[in-house]
Amino acid sequence: MAKKTAILLIADGSEEMEAVITTDILRRAGIDVTVAGLDESPCVKCSRDVKICVDAKMQDAVKQNYDVVILPGGLGGSKAFSSSPEVGKLLQQQEKENRIIAAICAAPTALKAHGIAKGKQITSYPSMKDQLTDEYKYLEDTVVTDGNLITSRGPATAFAFGLAIVEKLLDKETADKVAKGMLYTN
Repeated sequence: MAKKTAILLIADGSEEMEAVITTDILRRAGIDVTVAGLDESPCVKCSRDVKICVDAKMQDAVKQNYDVVILPGGLGGSKAFSSSPEVGKLLQQQEKENRIIAAICAAPTALKAHGIAKGKQITSYPSMKDQLTDEYKYLEDTVVTDGNLITSRGPATAFAFGLAIVEKLLDKETADKVAKGMLYTN
């Protein structure tokens, strides 16, 4: 079986915990993760001034398909995702081909901006709720999975979010093994 692949997008203002924790969990599960920056910079300045250097620029990284596209939150990053035609095209292609899309914290607003997964169950950072309730069935669960859409609430839920992606891409056994290795208890 071919190794599963993921692309995690980041932009200035992305939430670093959500980006790093999600990437780490997927890599522990053996998933090939490409951290791709939205612009030309080799490093992105995240919401708490942590700099993350990218594996690739998005424009280069999107020349292949991925099993999952992941959007971490952070207000600045989410606004960048929402206003990017390239992100919209990537998400629309992912949805059209029935592959997984995962967004956490403020990032579900980018899904709405690009017309992704309308009518599905979704969650987000609490302050984003009012922007989403008109187009989605809003829940306040830690992680919400509806078909090939996975959403979550914020930095503290990044572990559960990453593990939900592993379970969807691989299986529950692998997710449980990764969780146990990190001493994660839910």
